[in-house]
Amino acid sequence: MEENEIFVSLDIGTSSVKVIIAEMANDRLNIIGVGNVLSQGVKRGVIIDIDKTVDSIKKAIEQAERMVGVHISQVIVGIVSSQVQLETCQGIVAVSSENRDITDEDVWNVMDAAQVVPLSPEREIISIIPEQYVVDGLEGVTDPRGMRGVRLEMEGTLITGSKTILHNTLRCVERAGLEITDIVLQPLAEGSISLTEDDKEFGTALVNIGAGTTTISVFEQGKLTYTTVLPVGGDHVTKDLSLGLNTSTATAEKVKLEHGYAFYDDASSDVAFGIDVIGSDQQQHFTQLEVADIVEARMEEIFMLTIEELNRIGKSHLPGGYVLTGGSMAIPGAIDLAGKVFQAHVRLAIPDYIGVREPSFTTAVGLIKHAYQTAEKEGRSLGTAPEEPIAEDSYNQKPKQKPKKTEEEKVTTKNEKISSVRFLIRNKCFSVIKVKLGGKKYVRV
Repeated sequence: MEENEIFVSLDIGTSSVKVIIAEMANDRLNIIGVGNVLSQGVKRGVIIDIDKTVDSIKKAIEQAERMVGVHISQVIVGIVSSQVQLETCQGIVAVSSENRDITDEDVWNVMDAAQVVPLSPEREIISIIPEQYVVDGLEGVTDPRGMRGVRLEMEGTLITGSKTILHNTLRCVERAGLEITDIVLQPLAEGSISLTEDDKEFGTALVNIGAGTTTISVFEQGKLTYTTVLPVGGDHVTKDLSLGLNTSTATAEKVKLEHGYAFYDDASSDVAFGIDVIGSDQQQHFTQLEVADIVEARMEEIFMLTIEELNRIGKSHLPGGYVLTGGSMAIPGAIDLAGKVFQAHVRLAIPDYIGVREPSFTTAVGLIKHAYQTAEKEGRSLGTAPEEPIAEDSYNQKPKQKPKKTEEEKVTTKNEKISSVRFLIRNKCFSVIKVKLGGKKYVRV
């Protein structure tokens, strides 16, 4: 990959929409731009209002553009784990070349064969992750291209998700005027930046506690084996504070961020502050200890629900312990409370990059890292060369009218209809666009 390429990720969350712009230098990602705005139109990780979500995306993109001074046209998008299913899959094909050398086409064919599975109408394939290839009975092959054989097999994991959630996400991105260069399941992105190879091999639970949801993901034997979403998160802590302190939601959120503490045993009764009370023009004073009593109860409940879910699937004792991340883990004392509740090894995962050293940025940064690592293995490029700088006053100018298309361009646009899933990452060897040309389906690699 070229050193001057830039990578842009888009993380559409319940409380905020984050955009990260990074460039590659000496095989290391450097964060050069960040956009972070309040999210509108998203509830519990799911888009419920497309127009409001599109507006939030545009604001986050504009904020990141202002920081860097270049236009953003392509992004790497994260897909939430809601209603995601992981299934084992297998494909078998005969090597097509006359000299029996395995080519890219053979790998593509075996991937296609592995995806021939019955799916309900409301589900769609998000990606396929190869675990190993088998060439004429030889197992454990990671890249069969260039080998010689008669029969090629592939064993892997097929990831499917809700068609509604997937299409709504892509629709919002496209309506914001952006092109999708990659689609990444969020737990895979979070795992790339939060877990070591040993963590993934031994067995580790990755828990992302966001604003509206808590995502639980289990990595074992080097792969993602389970993921689910609980409908609880930091917003519930805010609501509890609003009720317990008899104040507005906005004030409760401010109290949580400025004075919140999640571990009651270490909270201080000497730290006091005043807040506005609903229905009164006077302030009421509280201590950090009183706030911690409320925050700890809800955070402990989230941790207990995590334990119950892991017990339900028989993953209560993982050698790698628990790795926690997400915006709600930024509350002081949260990791100490987690250690007390889980009674196991726990650690907090935070991106180690200047400007984004907060657990809330784990997903956004992980999207870039995972997509870059995958593309590097495949020998393809996801980055784009920096575009022309933006004039400082360009944001205040009226948008220019697009030139009218000629009849020939109209026909071309009509015939080339890109499908809803514009870049479906179906395996670790290819990224494709499905295109309909004249009613026939073709695949562009």
